[in-house]
Amino acid sequence: MIYFVSINKVEHEDFTSASIDDVVEYCSNKNVLGVDTETEGLDFTKDKMTMVQIGDEENQFVIDAREVSIEPLREILEDASVVKIFHNAKFDVKFIRKWANIECECIYDTMLVEKIINCGKGLSASLANTLERHMNIILQKAVRSEFINLKTKPFTPSQIVYGAKDVEYLLQIQQKQAKLIVQHDLQVTVQLENKAVLAFADIEYNGLDLNIEAWLALGDESAKKAEELNEELKQIVLTTKKLSKFVPKYIQGDMFQDIEQQINVNWDSPKQVLDVFRCYEKKLENVNGKELIKYKNKHTLIGRYIKYKESMKVASSYGEAFLKHLGGDGRIHTGFNQILDTGRVSSSRPNMQQIPADNRFRNCFIAPENWSFISADYSSQELNVIAFGSKDPVWIKALEEGKDLHSVCAELVYGEKWKDAAEGDCRYYAYASIGRGTERAQLKCNCPTHKKLRTNVKTVNFGLAYGMGANKLAETLLISKGEAKQLIEDYFKSFPNIGDFLDKLANYGKSFGYIKTFPPFNRKRWFPTWYPKIWNDESKTMEMSSIERASKNTPIQGASADMTKLALIYVREYIKENNLPVKMVMTVHDQIDTICEDSFLDEWVIEFKRLMEKAADVVVTNGLLKADVNISDTWEK
Repeated sequence: MIYFVSINKVEHEDFTSASIDDVVEYCSNKNVLGVDTETEGLDFTKDKMTMVQIGDEENQFVIDAREVSIEPLREILEDASVVKIFHNAKFDVKFIRKWANIECECIYDTMLVEKIINCGKGLSASLANTLERHMNIILQKAVRSEFINLKTKPFTPSQIVYGAKDVEYLLQIQQKQAKLIVQHDLQVTVQLENKAVLAFADIEYNGLDLNIEAWLALGDESAKKAEELNEELKQIVLTTKKLSKFVPKYIQGDMFQDIEQQINVNWDSPKQVLDVFRCYEKKLENVNGKELIKYKNKHTLIGRYIKYKESMKVASSYGEAFLKHLGGDGRIHTGFNQILDTGRVSSSRPNMQQIPADNRFRNCFIAPENWSFISADYSSQELNVIAFGSKDPVWIKALEEGKDLHSVCAELVYGEKWKDAAEGDCRYYAYASIGRGTERAQLKCNCPTHKKLRTNVKTVNFGLAYGMGANKLAETLLISKGEAKQLIEDYFKSFPNIGDFLDKLANYGKSFGYIKTFPPFNRKRWFPTWYPKIWNDESKTMEMSSIERASKNTPIQGASADMTKLALIYVREYIKENNLPVKMVMTVHDQIDTICEDSFLDEWVIEFKRLMEKAADVVVTNGLLKADVNISDTWEK
């Protein structure tokens, strides 16, 4: 039955009137409820919540939130023992918090669960697609669009019925998903994501303050740098004989004025730029970054062009244009995509994970007066995950003793070449007290050749987490493919445990058509192109390579993501349970950022580190993964 709650009684053949007290009385006896909202728009900071729907399969209540306060529902919505089912919960809980000052707890998000069940399959998890997939119901999207900018008009009967059906559908979807969750042993992953969604919602809700003046100054600086680089590119063309065809031969103008020489190249046109660069590299196929990076040190023009594009990107994306993302409260509120194929997170509108690496940009995000940033990140998170998964004795010993892992690896890979490159003040070969004895310190040093060799091996170490092959390694280190192959071969000779670990992951993916992250979460990523004995089909070589690569990197990246999400949960719950003067404001990869009242800084540093390492110990159970905590006035990397 559908009930409509408003200040006026409305009777219709499809629904009847009810009071907010009727809603509370009915819902108070329920352990599971579907909840949905309709809003004026998508920005919770300025677009108001117009409708709240709550109920179950038997009865659904549609509340006109423009007229009726949902305050009487506070106890139910905040009750940690009553499951509230949403689809895209972050959206709804932010609006409920903003416009009703109610913080929902105990969430089940059908959208997130759909992503977990179908991870890797490329299937849409929208409500419309989820309904059609599970129940063969076609959602009438046209009705939903009618809610936008509906401020004073009464709801139509079709809108009221539509809102009620959304609640009814949520419980039916949850029942369909429950069987699949058990079938694929995804209960722990589902629990993780449904708890983490509230942490991500908090971050989106709190937002970040921006020093607009400093931000615009950096944008202007980048625009000026782009202009200077444009002029450098032009001068290179004007003074290089092989590029003379891009310089006009005749220029008409006033004979009494100096005429500035021009070139027939628009540096923002990939086609024109490709024509220029083919004068240097005839086989060049395109001018994207991955293709050009290998030539940046070989040809000055290409190196300058790469810097020009970088400056233009910063000026266009992170200058004045960035301010369109300011919310109605003057803060930046990103939006998280909580589950990618690996289990990692991305953000958009704006993409805070792509803020320029230069800390000057991050430093434009500031803490309020009498508050400071306290940020925590894991020390070599993915390397610890690899060490734990492979049980490689060299890696584990280096991490246990606080030695520089990349240097230790480089010594084993390069042997005598590494030893011969040591200089007199080499910190790697210095001696230090370790335990009860004295051993080589094996710390990062400043020896020039050591730096280069260490960088090579460091690239391989981190590349393991992304399934890096010889081609990518060659591009990254600007070496030949043959050299890259030899480096990888020497590497796995030195670390057979790691090679065996990665091979086991690859073979698992090839054998079963999916790969899992580490216990206890065991998140699954499916490979939709897989079928039994695909490895015997010579026409599927590319698909097999893709499966092998994903099978190697997903457990590493996914375990790291699971750990960080668990840390987000621990941090949120601790803040809330203890009513701390702390707010979560951002997370990027393995870093979690909070702002804290200055009077509580010392206490929060200790607890924050403890919570991060508590989460790490759930995945990397050897206790070696530690967290670093930093205090600053501004956001920092």
